[in-house]
Amino acid sequence: MATAGALPERLQEIVNDFELAEGSEKLELLLEYARQLPPLPDWLQGKRDAMDQVHECMTPVFVFAENRAGKLEFHFDVPPESPTVRGYAALLEEGVRGTTPEEILRIPGDFYQEMGLQDVLSPRRLQGVHTILAYIKRLAAKELDNGVAQAQVNLG
Repeated sequence: MATAGALPERLQEIVNDFELAEGSEKLELLLEYARQLPPLPDWLQGKRDAMDQVHECMTPVFVFAENRAGKLEFHFDVPPESPTVRGYAALLEEGVRGTTPEEILRIPGDFYQEMGLQDVLSPRRLQGVHTILAYIKRLAAKELDNGVAQAQVNLG
């Protein structure tokens, strides 16, 4: 497996589940993730201005990176009318929950190819998972930069 060791454990399990699914089962699994996307925490409800918008997505996707003692959690707000994009957000949210910024930055940009979604979705639709991953990688890099800056402040 090309991504073995490069993916956080839970994300690798998700990739494996998709690999085992056949044909339309892959799409159904993605839609199941879409239905399971956690709601925003109460403190983020109605506060899109506090979230980052993934402008590269045609669908309005908002994300907030929460740093809990060096481990990241991402909160997504994606309209239910966009189940494919919601599914991508949900599988990434679950797959990287509680990982470090470094672990997120190591995820190959094309990890989703092993899931076989290209067999059931158009390349344009597949672009969404790549775009969301690229965005959470930017947020992870920003958290790393913030951590270095904070460490320098604490040392100074």
